[in-house]
Amino acid sequence: MTDESNDFILKDSQSKDPSGEARSRSQMPEINFSTFIFSLNSSALVHLGMIEDPASGQKVKNLLIAKQTIDILGMLEEKTRKNLTGDEDKLLKNMLHDLRIMYVAEKEK
Repeated sequence: MTDESNDFILKDSQSKDPSGEARSRSQMPEINFSTFIFSLNSSALVHLGMIEDPASGQKVKNLLIAKQTIDILGMLEEKTRKNLTGDEDKLLKNMLHDLRIMYVAEKEK
């Protein structure tokens, strides 16, 4: 395990899943901007009731939290403007467009 406090990076060759079993770090996706916004996108989809909540296995709709997550992605788009790669920018714009359309559709039901 390496702790580089100057850069706030913590590296561990093995981590434990919720059951306590060790698993290799290579099984986890690389942490970068794209995986971060995919995580927020997944959270928004859960709260829009589009996909099952991984914890409960059920589809539960909470439009207030979905909107907040979409707004967080919108804030990230604004704050990272001109600092993303072309692919990251396109991914974020497309993700926000799709989530906003889904939110409006769910809100109107």
